[in-house]
Amino acid sequence: MSADGAFVVGIDRGAVLHRREIVRAVQRRGAWITLVLGAVGILAAVYALVAFRGAGLWPFAVLLIAAMAPLVVSTMLALRLQTERQRWYDANELQPIAMRMTPKALELACEGAAYPVVLPWSTVRGFRQEKLFGQYALELELTPGVGATTAGVRGLDQPAVRTVVKPNPLLRPTGLFLVKSLDQPVHVIDQALRHFSGGTAGVTT
Repeated sequence: MSADGAFVVGIDRGAVLHRREIVRAVQRRGAWITLVLGAVGILAAVYALVAFRGAGLWPFAVLLIAAMAPLVVSTMLALRLQTERQRWYDANELQPIAMRMTPKALELACEGAAYPVVLPWSTVRGFRQEKLFGQYALELELTPGVGATTAGVRGLDQPAVRTVVKPNPLLRPTGLFLVKSLDQPVHVIDQALRHFSGGTAGVTT
């Protein structure tokens, strides 16, 4: 508990840096595989259009191209986002605090975000503990319907936050915080969430 009555959860720098490398490698590999599959599908459709233009296959080829094109575009955008996130990591020091709880709100320091996310307790359901990339992580759970424009909410519209809170369907979810990187155990975080939220938020498994 800090001097102002807030509950603060800190971060283990070494654990976070190690996990960044694992997540980056796995996500990039998955994105490249998806990109290659989409490109192969488009090339196959174009080849069919040229090689069998008199066989009446063009409707199927066009449909295949239409299905594969968004996949390729989305994957390229995901790769670009990863590159931008890595550039941000290189330019900014790791924040020593993961989250801060006050009677009014939950504040989160999301990796790659320029400023903390602020969530009034009415917008938060808590965290779900999931095993991701072989390690346990906490995934943020919001109240249904909550978004960046919800009253009192700040920071949800940052690109780095959107990839964690509402992950790109082409990328595996990463979780918001690696459990072993936090300086407080999960059961203590759960108790603090329930205390400050009046019992409406907590950690589920």
